[in-house]
Amino acid sequence: MKRVIRWAALALMLMPAMVTAQDFQAGRAAYEAGDYATALREWRPLAEQGDAAAQFNLGVMYANGQGVPQDDAEAMKWYRLAAAQGIAAAQYDLGVMYHSGQGVPQDDAEAVKWYRLAAAQSYAKAQFNLGVMYENGQGVPQDYAEAVKWYRLAAAQGYAKAQFNLGVMYDNGQGVPQDVAEAVKWYRLAAAQGNAAAQFNLGVLYANGQGVPQDHAEAVKWFRLAAAQGVADAQFNLGIMYAKGQGVPQDDAEAVKWYRLAAAQGYAKAQFNLGVMYDNGQGVPQDVAEAVKWYRLAAAQGHADAQFNLGVMYDNGQGVPQDDAEAVKWYRLAAAQGDADAQYNLGVMYAKGQGVPQDFIAAHMWFNISGANGDSQAAAKRDAVAAKLSPADLSTAQRSAKVCMASNYRDCD
Repeated sequence: MKRVIRWAALALMLMPAMVTAQDFQAGRAAYEAGDYATALREWRPLAEQGDAAAQFNLGVMYANGQGVPQDDAEAMKWYRLAAAQGIAAAQYDLGVMYHSGQGVPQDDAEAVKWYRLAAAQSYAKAQFNLGVMYENGQGVPQDYAEAVKWYRLAAAQGYAKAQFNLGVMYDNGQGVPQDVAEAVKWYRLAAAQGNAAAQFNLGVLYANGQGVPQDHAEAVKWFRLAAAQGVADAQFNLGIMYAKGQGVPQDDAEAVKWYRLAAAQGYAKAQFNLGVMYDNGQGVPQDVAEAVKWYRLAAAQGHADAQFNLGVMYDNGQGVPQDDAEAVKWYRLAAAQGDADAQYNLGVMYAKGQGVPQDFIAAHMWFNISGANGDSQAAAKRDAVAAKLSPADLSTAQRSAKVCMASNYRDCD
């Protein structure tokens, strides 16, 4: 199980009325009724007369294309006028526009400037975004302690994304001493507001007993909440819990359901597990062709176990026509990731000349590597092949194994 990375969503907002002029209130009523043309007609004269709230609201309308053609440059113009009068929301939105390069050339340093001005007025979204900039070293030197400072200020105002990021910083010991119990505290606050990433991380911590007593039922609770929001990691983990009967009664069909949801989002581990379920007929009728489909999708993303299993399917002609060359292709890809079983099978293919020309030197090399990586049967195969080699060829095979492993499997031919 893995944890998700932190994330930030930058949003525009409508400034609440800060003046009591009848025209402003008329514009606000029209805006809330969806009558943008009237809102624009009421607010533009006020904005041109220097009313900061009207200037900000015009910026929102241009940014969103409400009553006017969407125009980032025009939005920037009005935000800038409102920001110069100290409107925190306008300062924040200016920061967003500079960060994303909307209406202006992208400029993280300028984004930081505007976030800082809004953050100094306790604007929680700006405090959060300033924390993100310090964490990632965007527009400022990377500084985890400074990121924590700004996340904490926003978190204290109840901003869920900041609470989540603060939890991550405690979880990883970035900018603060590592403290998983403190991470749990902040994840819980964000999760209670529906933050899916925090719900997922809480599930991981309960599943592993980190910062809290291990509690699979509680892990399932949090995974389920995150999964319902479409978090693929949570859907996959929920599938694992049902497959193993951890925190829920064991139920292969329910495991398949959750694997399928994660797999549909392109989650490679779920695609692989779904393939295994079809391969073995667990929770679904056995269907090796369907297993091949899911192995192939995961294998295409570099999933080593899926590459190995796909090789086995081609090797045995299960769900696909038997094809030794295709089996070798997939074994080789998995072997290059250090998969000992794939390395062993490559040794077999070279020893027998299946899918490749027979080559005892290559067979010895792969059996040797597989044994070094823990395959218990590889040593006997290696030694059997060694008996067929001349001393010079044996030396070549041993040297090739050494070079292959030293190159992290990039130089194995």
